[in-house]
Amino acid sequence: MSPPAVMSTYARTDLMFERGEGSWLIASDGRRFLDFNSGIAVNALGHAHPHLVAALQEQAGKFWHCSNLYRIDGQEKLAARLVGLSFADTAFFCNSGAEALECAIKIARRHHQAGGEPNRYRVITANNAFHGRTLATIAAGGQAKHLDGFGPVIDAFDHIPFGNLNEARAAVTAETAAVLVEPIQGEGGLAVATDEYLAGLRAMADEFGLLLIYDEVQCGMGRTGDLFAYQKSGIAPDIMTLAKALGGGFPVGACLATADAAKYMAPGTHGSTFGGNPLAMAAANAVLDVMTEPGFLSHVSEASQKLLSGLNNLITDYPSVFEEVRGRGLMLGLKCCVPNSDVVNRLLEEHMLTVVAGDNVVRLLPPLTVSFEEIDLALAKLTSAAQDLAT
Repeated sequence: MSPPAVMSTYARTDLMFERGEGSWLIASDGRRFLDFNSGIAVNALGHAHPHLVAALQEQAGKFWHCSNLYRIDGQEKLAARLVGLSFADTAFFCNSGAEALECAIKIARRHHQAGGEPNRYRVITANNAFHGRTLATIAAGGQAKHLDGFGPVIDAFDHIPFGNLNEARAAVTAETAAVLVEPIQGEGGLAVATDEYLAGLRAMADEFGLLLIYDEVQCGMGRTGDLFAYQKSGIAPDIMTLAKALGGGFPVGACLATADAAKYMAPGTHGSTFGGNPLAMAAANAVLDVMTEPGFLSHVSEASQKLLSGLNNLITDYPSVFEEVRGRGLMLGLKCCVPNSDVVNRLLEEHMLTVVAGDNVVRLLPPLTVSFEEIDLALAKLTSAAQDLAT
């Protein structure tokens, strides 16, 4: 039998969408679905946001691409804005989260090796992490389901239990270059790094001369109610990766770094053909326009409190279906007593989109523009699903 024209790397749901409006996706047969998946935290401004649409239309009528051989106005503007809003001094633009992680790992290696310590190349990462699908990033994540069949595994990562500082310190060797962590593990089941854990990793990095890398590909860009997830703790990294919501649906990633971390990233050390092209920069600047408007992040915080309160009520009312709420902001997860895929499929029947995560969790990732009325509707759909699944 011939394979399908589209390679079978996804277990797709038999559903095709035609258009989107805010928090809603409309299927080709006219059915409307409440989107609490957001393309796995990508569509932060919902679908067809007018400011994002206008910015892309304007740039599309000018020019799309010119390569990084030349200055790109939108790239310089976005870099300056991200630097001004974060701990960082400099930014590199790419096309995805995995590419941003590859850049972060390369910065960490080069920082030490060009600085006279050529044996420092290993990175400490956490169990159940997800950092992307390239060969290096599946090795960084270390999950067997992602590594199966793609060996030999790149031997450059040392995995430790998430949240355990003693294990982290014990993993440091003379070859360690950096420690890499998600402030909130998305794929891994919505585990939140405590402020104490991040502060301990910061202190450990400073003590041993390591670089601290945050993967904010999923939890960054307003998702937690702060522009960047680390800002809740006040514990800054040396390097941070962004993607997903950065372009609001347009493929773009970024790797931010301090001047010291990136001091050896000279011309020719790294590059990207499409990274930071004018279309991507128009999208990302438009997203940042909206996210920095007064009231945007406070809406995220208020909406997340409303959703969190409703989810806690679900835990109380349906203990045979849900056992715990995890996460922060509008990056919340329900740890299930029944198979999480049963919950996702039952919600699909309710015309609501969600996505599974590790440790039997269902992720709830609505657009950051979600209304209170849409949160009420989502809770009603979750209640209906729980009633059917309760034993």
